[in-house]
Amino acid sequence: MTDLSHQSSAADVETLAQWLLKNNYRLATAESCTGGLIAASCTDLVGSSAWFERGFVTYSNAAKTAMLGVDAELIAHEGAVSQPVAKAMVLGALEHSLAQVAVAVTGVAGPGGGSAQKPVGTVWFGFATPVQQITEVMHFSGDRAAVRLATVAHALRRLIQLLKDQ
Repeated sequence: MTDLSHQSSAADVETLAQWLLKNNYRLATAESCTGGLIAASCTDLVGSSAWFERGFVTYSNAAKTAMLGVDAELIAHEGAVSQPVAKAMVLGALEHSLAQVAVAVTGVAGPGGGSAQKPVGTVWFGFATPVQQITEVMHFSGDRAAVRLATVAHALRRLIQLLKDQ
């Protein structure tokens, strides 16, 4: 992580933490392509145990099914990097935790694994707050590290935006 991206992530985590604490909410993460980087960013902040409930690293399809309850047939039909799987992951994170807020990511960080339909840098996000659940897709450029860092940054910033807008 470069110093700038780390500082940005740290500031975003502090903002997120303040909002969650103020509203007495806890956060769960469900991560595939980031391998736990969102959870790690959150738990880098001292005192995060007051608002960070748990993180699921579900890198394999079997883990998505076993840990989050994502239907294996859904993954087989839609692919792990898809809107329905991101939605199932974020809802599974809520269902399998004590959190009221969750974020899920599933994507193609590269350098391999991409296709014409899902090129490297494609990441599906799932967000769940007490008042809404949304999914969205982003396309990031750069190498594997850049895609993963951009995914973490977007996940944190978008979650903050959604929470502040409710």
